Amino acid sequence: MSVEDFKTLLWGDSLKEDVFRRWSQGFVFSELEPTALVQWEGGPCAVLAPVQAFILKSLLQKITLREQWRTVDPSQSNLLLASALSEVLLQAAIEGHSVKLVHLEEASQVSSTVGEPPAEEAPQEDQAMPESEVTPAKPDCEVCSSDFHERLQITSLSRENLLAEIESRIDKLKSTYGVLLFLYSVLCTRGSEVLKEELSDTCEPMIDASHGYGSQSLINLLLTGRAVGYVWDSVRNVGGLDLKGIDKQSEVGFLTLLEHMRLVEVGSFYKSPINPVWVLGSDTHLTVLFSMECKLVSPETASEAGRRVFKHFDPEGNNFIPTKSLTDVLNALNLVSEPEYVEIIRKKLDSENLGIILLNAFMDEFFPNENSSTPDTFPLYHYNGLPRSCPNGKVEYVEGQAVTLESLVGPSMSDSNTMLTCLQTKWPSLEVQWTACATPSLN
Repeated sequence: MSVEDFKTLLWGDSLKEDVFRRWSQGFVFSELEPTALVQWEGGPCAVLAPVQAFILKSLLQKITLREQWRTVDPSQSNLLLASALSEVLLQAAIEGHSVKLVHLEEASQVSSTVGEPPAEEAPQEDQAMPESEVTPAKPDCEVCSSDFHERLQITSLSRENLLAEIESRIDKLKSTYGVLLFLYSVLCTRGSEVLKEELSDTCEPMIDASHGYGSQSLINLLLTGRAVGYVWDSVRNVGGLDLKGIDKQSEVGFLTLLEHMRLVEVGSFYKSPINPVWVLGSDTHLTVLFSMECKLVSPETASEAGRRVFKHFDPEGNNFIPTKSLTDVLNALNLVSEPEYVEIIRKKLDSENLGIILLNAFMDEFFPNENSSTPDTFPLYHYNGLPRSCPNGKVEYVEGQAVTLESLVGPSMSDSNTMLTCLQTKWPSLEVQWTACATPSLN
């Protein structure tokens, strides 16, 4: 196996030097927020945002750091980064196979260090202040894409030695090509044959050739270890094709503005993750939302399972199923499914004999006491790795206070309220008051 096997899957038939340059960056923390990664240009958020989510997941689980989580020292930040990278790789690893780390040949190691500004580089016009005042400047990209790929080497490691090896390489991962080296490590760990099986269309590259944006398959790979193309739960048969989604409750979640536009459907495995951390997707960028309130996440309740299974048999999202599917739904939920009982329930839920059963009627019948475990109020924090998209051009977490209203507030789409619109795909009656002057940006 060579890295070249993955190059076409990732970039397609050709890789533009501009796209390669934008992806050539390391895992660098903001000088103002010691656990927040900085993204220099558009594109690598498909890797940076998932890794940031796992950094925050590790941080939330470390009780010794939670009280001083915004003032951790550099060594602690590096440990959180190493832990996050290790977890992403282990998720992608195949049972019984080793984990792969990709590195550059020693002779081609980049000599520049993180923090050294490019020579004679002027600040970008759209930045609120010079980049060097808020975070280290991006090192130059010193090799072309073809030289970079020719010099890549693969090392196999046991799972037990992975974390220690990543810790020993942390400086290399924070230098110019750290993000790309890690990305290729994930791909090699997953394996080309498994990736081809999981990808919905191997003719479409995982990174857009023109703009450098990561595909949903790439985002899913980084978040769950599987490069499937959809964000609904399990597998759906659409037009005779079995389309793979998320197969179990994820460690960190995913919400997207595109769901409000009815372009995708996010399943409960992503909406209700194990940890209160969610990657947020707009049409061009990924950011991260998280909370210290552990009550926002919990094991799947019976009613949540009921809703998830019902939707599995409603692939078009119509909020109803044909009556002939009722037996399958009851079987999947381990409920009584004897023919006589099913016929009684069918007549009750489809009293007008229309041949369909509505979701609300089904839930009222089998899960009448559906209670929300979401607190009335809870703190939220938002991360955006692009300095130009942050208040005052600084990469810092923006704090907000969320309130769940008693009456349903229908999400309204507006240019200034896309954040709330996205969050209401998870919490329909949510309102948020942000401490910053303006609502943080999804872009």
